[in-house]
Amino acid sequence: MKKSLFVSLLLLVAGIAQAETTVTLEGVHNCCKSCTNGIVKAGTSVKDVTVTAEGETVTIVSKSKANAKKAVEAILEAGYYGKSSEETAASAAASPKMGKKLTEAKVTGAHLCCQKCVNAMTEAVKSVPGVKEYTIENKADTFTVKGEFTEADLIASMNKAGFHGTVK
Repeated sequence: MKKSLFVSLLLLVAGIAQAETTVTLEGVHNCCKSCTNGIVKAGTSVKDVTVTAEGETVTIVSKSKANAKKAVEAILEAGYYGKSSEETAASAAASPKMGKKLTEAKVTGAHLCCQKCVNAMTEAVKSVPGVKEYTIENKADTFTVKGEFTEADLIASMNKAGFHGTVK
């Protein structure tokens, strides 16, 4: 009896240790094959992670929660954003310095592989209250935004459109 209980506990512990972590990102900008490839490439740069990107949904499966978080961070770093099913870097990235007023900002790291990306980012940026000018171009690494706006509004609008970037 004790032996079978021990074996059962051992199997249970082994099953828990083997459990996978799945994180889903919703609302990710993914308009073309280059976007899909960029998302998958970024996420799978982390060991033992698989990533699928279908429409605006990205699914990350990892053998560990830590690697799933690293994959989310890599996808953010590649310029994409989505609301996460898990408490991860995506949540932290959505909390910029709330009241910081800007007259000019340089945005780096946003994904702009094609004209559809540019159009979507343009719509997101021009919807920010107080934005007067912006220089968003196809395949650009950075763009500039001018006017009187808050960093929080700019980031929130980019995130809502499925993009991530760093405001400097």
